[in-house]
Amino acid sequence: MAQTPQDTSLGVFMAEPLPSDSRQARQLARRQLIVEAVMSEGAIRIEDITERFGISLMTAHRDIDELAERGLLHKSRGVVSATPTSLVESSDIYRATRQLDEKSAIAELAASYIETGQALFLDDSTTVLQMARLLPTKAPLTVITNSLTLMSEVKHVRDITLMGLGGHYHNWCNAFMGRMTRDEIAALRADMFFVSMSAIIDDAVFHQSAETVETKRAMFDSAEKRILLMDHTKFTRRALYRFAHLTEFDVVIVNQGTPLPVLRRLQDLGVNLAIAPMKVSA
Repeated sequence: MAQTPQDTSLGVFMAEPLPSDSRQARQLARRQLIVEAVMSEGAIRIEDITERFGISLMTAHRDIDELAERGLLHKSRGVVSATPTSLVESSDIYRATRQLDEKSAIAELAASYIETGQALFLDDSTTVLQMARLLPTKAPLTVITNSLTLMSEVKHVRDITLMGLGGHYHNWCNAFMGRMTRDEIAALRADMFFVSMSAIIDDAVFHQSAETVETKRAMFDSAEKRILLMDHTKFTRRALYRFAHLTEFDVVIVNQGTPLPVLRRLQDLGVNLAIAPMKVSA
């Protein structure tokens, strides 16, 4: 068996970021900004959105219709309004480009724990999604996921056996969840489970969606080893549903830049902590 990577010391809607000039990257970033603007102001006229973002009325309606279909915004009589903040903050569109550098660094360290030939549960989080670009170097692998986005990223990768979990499709996160999904998970056993959540509160991880928690718990229970990926912003956020205590994970990976008192607290708890180093900008 390969040797477990050494932990880094205290001193220190994409699997890979799209080019900044790509149409998909601009569209994703624009839609995220639209959601954040509407969340901030409560409601905005569609005409104002076209002026603010320098887009045509047709493009504005296309963006808003997609966001409304995902349940993130409401459109009525030329005005766009926000849905509950918890749903918006759980969405893949909102999360996809947030803390991208931190997520990428965490994903690289997480991938170092994978051994060739293993079976992996990968959840629908955008942090775990960053691991997709790293999986070919670890192949052959079996990848088991409920994330439609992740399925699309790895479906053509040679020597990766993809097992897509079905069930009730949820547009807001582009993933499958529910009883059917959990039943499929319960019939499987994997070597490792990689997961990220919305918040850390009182030394436990939480999420805004009860169904998300139930689906991830099924993966947790069917994996031999569980690795949690959490960037530093999760320590200041709130969510409703408890998932697990930090000490229940085999490894907890955070990014360099997580406050030192937080790191010391985790170590005092006995958490097996690994710190992903951040790349220094030129």
